[in-house]
Amino acid sequence: MNPGPTPPEPAAGPGRLHVPGELEPIPGQLALPGMPPAAGTDGGTGGQLALPGLEFPAADARDGEADEDAELGAVAAELRGLDGDGSRMAAAIRGALDMLLDGQHTGRYRWDQLHKTEKTHAGTLVEIALARVLRLADGAALDYTIAGADVDCKFSHRLGGWMIPPEADGKLMLLVQASDEDGTWSAGLLRAAGANLRPAGNRDGKRALSERGRAAVCWLHARAPLQENALTRLPEADVAAIFAAGSGQQRVNELFRRAQRIRVSRTVVATVAMQDDYMKRVRGGGGARDQLRAEGIVIFGDYAGDQVLAAALGLPRPGPGEFVSARLAPRPAGAGAGPGEAGDRDYARFIRLAGADWLLASATDPAAPAPALPR
Repeated sequence: MNPGPTPPEPAAGPGRLHVPGELEPIPGQLALPGMPPAAGTDGGTGGQLALPGLEFPAADARDGEADEDAELGAVAAELRGLDGDGSRMAAAIRGALDMLLDGQHTGRYRWDQLHKTEKTHAGTLVEIALARVLRLADGAALDYTIAGADVDCKFSHRLGGWMIPPEADGKLMLLVQASDEDGTWSAGLLRAAGANLRPAGNRDGKRALSERGRAAVCWLHARAPLQENALTRLPEADVAAIFAAGSGQQRVNELFRRAQRIRVSRTVVATVAMQDDYMKRVRGGGGARDQLRAEGIVIFGDYAGDQVLAAALGLPRPGPGEFVSARLAPRPAGAGAGPGEAGDRDYARFIRLAGADWLLASATDPAAPAPALPR
């Protein structure tokens, strides 16, 4: 019996290459972002719907959505033209969150340390910050006018947690989400049409997105990196030890001892120092740079020379207003150009300071005073 033509291999999902011989997804399995959809199910999406807040459609699907809604497509094009890589939006969102936490005066650095009313105020701060950085005009009835369309801005700390007010029904929404815990932010556009919203609302008439609405978001930036808050990356014991130090200078010193090899922002320094002159606690002339050098710890800043030196050691490159600390050790004379004789240590990554070669210290290297970074 003729078995018929061999069916074509399923196409690879978004962001994933098809591997010959790879098993196809089991029908009905969860369709997570980045996984290929199972064919032959309702709408061709396959499997179950992704968990709420996890839907990030492929680029071609987003473009199709924009094509069906010319006004949405025009707004998306305008925003991409204003901030193609999302760096300006990311900086605005970071600044709004930092303003809300007000670490310099409160010592707070986590979302769950905010009061309920402050969390509600986050949306207003994000809306204002985006309008300022993108120079968006006020809307006629909603927040912005973009490409001639009224657009309302909604922020949520949780992906998918937006609540749409009655006055925005049928209007375009700029949906923004950011989380320090995840270290990511997202922004997308959606038409607040009836099918995209849940039928029932809260007592204020605000409605959450339906499953269809979450899947219909036209993402401008999905889970893009958010400038990290180093305090959220440290173990709780380290954070407790930092804040337990008696003075602002001692707290900043402890910060750079414990938060080594990661980016530390000015905001984190201000949060730890809780002083108006917090930057003085980092600089040379008596700050952490001088006080920690005796322990072999150097603090790279956003100077061009510091960035080059940090990169040469394989450290993160400090961005504007950022620092990266690391303990250095003298490079042994005659060390090889590749992994050294002692384990997998890489002697090839080193920098020359004050006429000597220095590399990242290991736990077994004794503390030795480090030279000052060139200025």
